[in-house]
Amino acid sequence: MPVEIPSPIRFTDDRQHAAYDREQVRRCWEILVHADAVFKEFRGGFLGKCSPVHFFWGAFDLAVTRFSGRPVPAGDGPKDAVNREAYSHEVISHGFWPGGAWAGGGVFEAPVFYSYIVPEPPGFREAKVRPAQAHFSEPLGEFLLPYDDVRAAPSPRQALLDFMTSTYEVGATLGKWDREALER
Repeated sequence: MPVEIPSPIRFTDDRQHAAYDREQVRRCWEILVHADAVFKEFRGGFLGKCSPVHFFWGAFDLAVTRFSGRPVPAGDGPKDAVNREAYSHEVISHGFWPGGAWAGGGVFEAPVFYSYIVPEPPGFREAKVRPAQAHFSEPLGEFLLPYDDVRAAPSPRQALLDFMTSTYEVGATLGKWDREALER
């Protein structure tokens, strides 16, 4: 059963979503391959627990997540049981999402890179991050950097690293993570 989308249809019953555009699939694959390389580079400077770069089929996003090592204080994390378990410990997550419908009830037309923290410390939403095109999305509760802005940057790799590094630094500092022990 698909998850993280509005009005899911069981895979075995879905006759509505059968289109296949070879060129679009190739382009998405290329983005994922390049993002994967930068995500792995970003992951390398962290000494604490960190997920491998992984793909969520539910929302069709590629992600990498750093953990502070501390449990989320009771009442500060997600309220539903599944997400409470998934976010039992403090995280800062970064990823790429190609766009489409999202479970919050809207449609995001363009591909984006994202960053969020659980639990979210005061001041995170208002923080200045790099590059300048990055912004905080209130409906999603996370920082977004449009893929087209990364692609158009003089160095797409550096633009993406700047985004991930600056959102991590803001989140880890405001969240009072033990950065000296977690970073090299």
